[in-house]
Amino acid sequence: MAQTDMDSGEDGGGGGEPEVIAKTSVLGGFTESTEIRALISSLPVVHENIVTLESAIERFLVIMDRYQEQPHLLDPHLEWMLNLLLELIRSEQSPPLLVHLGFKFLYIISKVRGYKIFMQLFPHEVADVQPVLDLLCRQDPRDPETWETRYMLLLWLSMTCLIPFDLSRLDGHLTSDPSQTREPIMDRILAIAKSYLMVTDKSRDAASVLVSKFVTRPDVKLKRLGDFLDWSLTTISQASDQTMGGTVILDGALQSLAQLFKHGKRDDFLQYAPVVLQCLDQCHVAESSQATLRKLGVKLVQRLGLTFLKPRLAKWRYQRGSRSLAANLSLSQSGSTVQAVSPDMETQSQEEDYDIPEEVENVIEQLLGGLKDKETIVRWSAAKGIGRVTGRLPRELADEVVGSVLDCFSFQETDNAWHGGCLALAELGRRGLLVPSRLPDVVPLILKALVYDEKRGACSVGSNVRDAACYVCWAFARAYEPTELKPFVTQIACALVITAVFDRNINCRRAASVSDHSVSVSGTFPYGIDIVVAADYFAVGNLNNCYLSISVYIASFPEYTRPMIDHLVAMKINHWDGVIRQLATKALHNLTPQAPDYMATTVMPQLLPIALGIDLHSRHGAILASAEISHALYKLANQNNRYCHLTSQPANHTIGHQYVVRPQQIFVVVVVSCLCRGFGGELMRPAVCSLIENMSLSKMPFKDDPVITGWQWLIDDTLKSLHLISPGPRDGIKVQYKVLVSQYIAGLKSTEVLTRCGSALALGSLPRFMIHGKLHQILSGLQQSCSQREVCFTEARRDAAKAMAQVCVTSGVSAQGGSDSVVCEGNVSAVYGALLDCMTDYTLDSRGDVGAWVREAAMTSLMEVTLCVVGTAPQLLSPDLVNGMMCSLAQQSAEKIDRYRAHAGSVFVRLLHSNNPAVPHIPHREELLAIFPTEGAEGLNWNAPSQAFPHITQLLRLPQYQYHTLLGLTVSVGGLTESTVRFSSQSLFDHLMLIQQDAAALGQFSETLLHVFRDNLRNDRYTHTHTHTLLHVFRDNLRNDSHQFCVDLLSLCKEEIKKSKDTQKLRSAIAVFCGLIQFQGEVRKKVLFQLLLLLCHPFPVIRKTTASQVYEMLLTYDDVIDPDVMDDVMTSLSDTNWSVESGDRNSISP
Repeated sequence: MAQTDMDSGEDGGGGGEPEVIAKTSVLGGFTESTEIRALISSLPVVHENIVTLESAIERFLVIMDRYQEQPHLLDPHLEWMLNLLLELIRSEQSPPLLVHLGFKFLYIISKVRGYKIFMQLFPHEVADVQPVLDLLCRQDPRDPETWETRYMLLLWLSMTCLIPFDLSRLDGHLTSDPSQTREPIMDRILAIAKSYLMVTDKSRDAASVLVSKFVTRPDVKLKRLGDFLDWSLTTISQASDQTMGGTVILDGALQSLAQLFKHGKRDDFLQYAPVVLQCLDQCHVAESSQATLRKLGVKLVQRLGLTFLKPRLAKWRYQRGSRSLAANLSLSQSGSTVQAVSPDMETQSQEEDYDIPEEVENVIEQLLGGLKDKETIVRWSAAKGIGRVTGRLPRELADEVVGSVLDCFSFQETDNAWHGGCLALAELGRRGLLVPSRLPDVVPLILKALVYDEKRGACSVGSNVRDAACYVCWAFARAYEPTELKPFVTQIACALVITAVFDRNINCRRAASVSDHSVSVSGTFPYGIDIVVAADYFAVGNLNNCYLSISVYIASFPEYTRPMIDHLVAMKINHWDGVIRQLATKALHNLTPQAPDYMATTVMPQLLPIALGIDLHSRHGAILASAEISHALYKLANQNNRYCHLTSQPANHTIGHQYVVRPQQIFVVVVVSCLCRGFGGELMRPAVCSLIENMSLSKMPFKDDPVITGWQWLIDDTLKSLHLISPGPRDGIKVQYKVLVSQYIAGLKSTEVLTRCGSALALGSLPRFMIHGKLHQILSGLQQSCSQREVCFTEARRDAAKAMAQVCVTSGVSAQGGSDSVVCEGNVSAVYGALLDCMTDYTLDSRGDVGAWVREAAMTSLMEVTLCVVGTAPQLLSPDLVNGMMCSLAQQSAEKIDRYRAHAGSVFVRLLHSNNPAVPHIPHREELLAIFPTEGAEGLNWNAPSQAFPHITQLLRLPQYQYHTLLGLTVSVGGLTESTVRFSSQSLFDHLMLIQQDAAALGQFSETLLHVFRDNLRNDRYTHTHTHTLLHVFRDNLRNDSHQFCVDLLSLCKEEIKKSKDTQKLRSAIAVFCGLIQFQGEVRKKVLFQLLLLLCHPFPVIRKTTASQVYEMLLTYDDVIDPDVMDDVMTSLSDTNWSVESGDRNSISP
């Protein structure tokens, strides 16, 4: 078995979805045949034990499911598997459970290979009829555990019905004894089939197969066909689809009729077809609320239509080449081609000279109605029916059918009609029933279907239409000669490329990519091979890659440049999904170098009216597009001088005035019209800020323009309402920068959290010239903002921590500089102090651990500031600063939340391995490099507890890191996530086992543990549910000489639960007390005294918990109390009702 790794992508409309590695297995054969043989042979043994039985079934399922996509590999092995299982089934020694197990295995095989092929292998001799029928009669149709047995028996009986002898011969021996009255086999089988057509399980499907095989027999057909059809029509007429039972009955009857008209001879069923069609019309099956019934109704109607029409192959159909593979291969080797077959008019007139029954019109009308059904399975069945029936019609009538199908492509129709119409066109084209003369009418509709997207509320429908349109293109490419498609190939190619690159739905992109490949094979697809290689099935899986990379490559071919740009402007910048709008504008930015003149003279003028329109999404997308295109044009003009004639100034200074004015107009009108306020302001404000940013980066000639004042007003107003800030028009506001800085610093003290966030991010985005001379005020304001621990200002603290690093990096570092201009000796300690203080933020609210946002920002900021300082003036970093930073990172690397543990670990390792230059004064650098070697650190997955904690616990050996690492592990060991608790506990246990023989190391660890407990006394984060778990792990590794540790631990536990009403904390203390009972002497007496007090606790749940755990403790440690009173004590603990609030309780004394 060869395995190939292929790139894929997840899709949900998001632009940032990661590339996913999809593993597809290409199997070379049935390699598990030996294991399967052993599994089947072991069934007589394993079926007696439920555990081994379930294990065998599960293993068989796993093996067989691997061949779902390549079931033909099982073909050489089907016969011996069937024989082995039938041997178990036929054996008289096999109990019923083993028989059902054998049929279950047979069903699993048939499910993978398909019942149509697998049922042909069943033995179907005359001798098999009676045993199979008798076994089926003994089954309970209502038993839900054995439905596989009934299903396979019905299929087996279907094959035995094919014996070429009259069934009455098998009834000959029944008449020899007149006292016995038994039904003929024919009636028994028919009764069985009818009964199983009404069951609720899958046996109903097998019963319909049995009917199709049995009733179409020559002897049964003569005697029972009419009666069975009468029974079926009566059943359909009397049943109601409004009940579950009626739905099941209708399903079975319709299935059986569809199978009969499919497999029966036309001459036998033609006389019954009008009656059946009339019954369907009267019962209104097409209007049923059940999709399955409507599908079966459509399937039966198309079979009736084929019965009305003579079975013939239309001579007028379009045929591409020869229908012989050998002929095609010989012609391709000789270099000649086969022309499409077009019969002469005389042959066509002779072929079409026959009458068409009136009922065919009704059939076609119902099939056309099925194309508009709301369920895909009904539409797909109707489309196949249209193709089959049309193939038997004369050319004129067939053309009318095609015209009716084209009527589905009206914008008055729903997306269901468009989808059904596409499926029908694909079927007609694939069968050669859509003549080339119809292509000018069909191709424009398919091009519309490829971009069909109808908005419904907050989303849109139409992905199924676009997918079906890709299927039509694929079918046309295979059905028609390249010369027939040549007039349309450029349009189709552009539409398919646009769908493959820009469609929101991943299935549509991949369908278009496959269709691209089929069209390119014809040789007329412009640059087909290059595009197919770039936009293959797996490459188009990632939406970001499609919009930002593949589109640029394809747009380099001139045939596709303008159609792609026009599609983005017309369909994507106004899309309902904001991610698509943003990606579309970025794609326009990337495509601008391919057609700069077109962008400047055609696209930009189109965007102004859209940006001022009434549709919010269109305005948003148009403003973003104007910003991106303006910036792209500036960068292009700045790179070379070939667009100098478009500009009023030199190319390396600015861009053309004729499209510079348009973004300015957009800004002025948007602001004046107050489009940034009220509903939609959340979208419009970021868009206009992006426009300001891109115009500033493009160095627009607005130096003394009044628009600058408008820019600043919008930015200031946005800072008060949205969590957003763009770098802004820096060159145009130099005169006011002192006022701005003071304004932003004052905003850090606002009572509105969003104003604080905006002001902090604004300070972080300021350029260096604005920070110069104001650094001390800025850092002081940010430090003060970081230190305010109110829950409502969590986001403000996070953004202040981010801004602090941005300000430090922007201002630069200098050991001899002033503290008001650069990071220097006078302010570096304050910066690190504020960030390290943020690392201790564990604020909780209804959203959970929101303090983690602050800690994550502080970790990132510490890394950025440290790398900046190290690169310029490493002497500013004192040992205390570096020690505090690394210890805090070690603590975060040991905590329970995967995301923040991973971030802390990556920052820790990056600082450790930084060598350009290296971070000075890192404690235990050599030992850390041994734990996290350079070559293995990149492959360490910090998100996985199984990988992270074995490395983290090694820091417990290093004195400088022991306290903080243990502090983080305390939280992880007592966490809620099973994997985190398991791997952190196991890693800690492994460390304790490692130091168990080292008295000094064990003593130091004990002291550190007590230190952690003492420092966090009454801190519920550590003692509420977590510390007792850590103590349990440690308890099992103590020795009797740890007396002082036990005394201190007992004292701390007593202090922790003093006057506490927290039942969870009290339960934790009970567990610790019971663990400490193993140590004799004074400690044991104090522990027993505490337990006795807890037995008298006011809370019943605490009394019950204490009694239960003391009972277990006495069973474990039998030397705790005097053996003479042990029985009395145990009886008191077990028999006393500890839930009683008051009353007599037996006293217990040690």
